[in-house]
Amino acid sequence: MATRHATLGAATIAVIGFAIWWPPVAQPPEYLVFADQRALFGVPNALDAMSNLAFAFAGAAGLLTLARRRPGALTDGWLVWPYAALFTGVVAASVGSTYFHLAPDNARLFWDRLPMTVGFMGLITALLAERVHRSLARALFVPLLTVGAASVAYWYWSERHGMGDLRPYLVVQFGSLALVALILVLYPSAGSGSAYLVAGLAAYAAAKGLELADAPVFAATGHMVSGHTLKHLVAAGGVACVVAMLRSRAGARRI
Repeated sequence: MATRHATLGAATIAVIGFAIWWPPVAQPPEYLVFADQRALFGVPNALDAMSNLAFAFAGAAGLLTLARRRPGALTDGWLVWPYAALFTGVVAASVGSTYFHLAPDNARLFWDRLPMTVGFMGLITALLAERVHRSLARALFVPLLTVGAASVAYWYWSERHGMGDLRPYLVVQFGSLALVALILVLYPSAGSGSAYLVAGLAAYAAAKGLELADAPVFAATGHMVSGHTLKHLVAAGGVACVVAMLRSRAGARRI
């Protein structure tokens, strides 16, 4: 156990240290330009905006699953809080991302990214509580949420001052998910739905690939759907995997 704790701690320090050592990462100007800019029913950038409904459905399903859970679905009643943070962040991200895609700019992107950090930190806290150390997770919950929000605030402040720096936000997004993967490896737990979490992480990785291939996917599909639109749908599928994990435990009541 001590070795696993040390490995996780060293990995966390390494991620933070790497971000500090790495030069500032500016957001590319083309990030705000998306391949599919078609309007539909008067809605600009319609598919990129409307595909966020998938996040709303997945997040709402997660919150409802928590509300209707049976005893044993969570190993500790306190775990409702980090899982609620995850799903609330997803629902809020559906609103923030829709707002952003209607007229993409950095001010609106702030409201897209902020709730995402709530979701990332909720997930890592839940996994810490379930598999690593319950008291540590409780102590870190609010500080982690604060760090997540601060990473987006710092990015936006740096953009406003002409020295854009994404490093803290990238650590929160990719570092937290990398630590989730490491926790699954170091702290296996039979019957806890690990396969759902692995599938969720795989879905998120695929979603990021689709995001990077926004224009090529749009071209490959004959301008039917872009990579960014598919990114929203696949990432929402990753959240649905977490919902399925919770529903598989101790038979959460049907929604």
